[in-house]
Amino acid sequence: MLKALLTDIDGTITDPSRRLNTGAIEMMRSLVDQGVEVVLASGNTACFMDALCRTIGTKGTFIAENGGVFRVGFPGTLHIKGDQNICKKALEAVQAFYRDQGKEIVLLSPTYRFTDLAFARTVPADEVEKILRDHKVKVIDTGYAIHLQAPGIDKGTALEALAQEMGLLPSDFLAIGDSVNDIPMLRKAGIGVTVANAHPDTKAVAEFIAKKEYGNGFVEAIAQYFSYFRAR
Repeated sequence: MLKALLTDIDGTITDPSRRLNTGAIEMMRSLVDQGVEVVLASGNTACFMDALCRTIGTKGTFIAENGGVFRVGFPGTLHIKGDQNICKKALEAVQAFYRDQGKEIVLLSPTYRFTDLAFARTVPADEVEKILRDHKVKVIDTGYAIHLQAPGIDKGTALEALAQEMGLLPSDFLAIGDSVNDIPMLRKAGIGVTVANAHPDTKAVAEFIAKKEYGNGFVEAIAQYFSYFRAR
């Protein structure tokens, strides 16, 4: 029986321009009002996620930095996993490579990140992977940014730790996302679903694939399972 919803942000509850889908917000608020835990998950920073939780109207539980940071509730402790020093050394190698080519790596909110590092998709992710083939670091292309993360950290590992603190099991969650970085949480959750615009690899692990894209697909998918939450 489902007790919680875990949802990605960009590409899942937004449109292609990253604008929040109002129908998705209404759906999440309806679940919250019925006592269902709604957890937001993203590669973005903790401070961004805190603000988004308040704006949408959840109780403040989130996963940030692709699993490197999580928190249960607004008064909760910020849990930080992973080693950012590994990412910093890898980033230096990437910056040096592109500096020789006259290209600049545009960092995204480095001051507010605790475990990973992210930069704009102005360079090919597969090329970054080749540059870092001798570094023990993961290169994550979310479709919105390129992230460097220490091994063993992802949205799935964060789900396991977060669920334990909440007194739940990962199987109590329905997880929904669109990108390859969402695959670990879809696999760990009781039910994993996705939207029509999802990456083919993400669709391959999903139990349900919405016919609609982006936020409209989120509304469609959650409506498909809404009775599962109501029966809790």
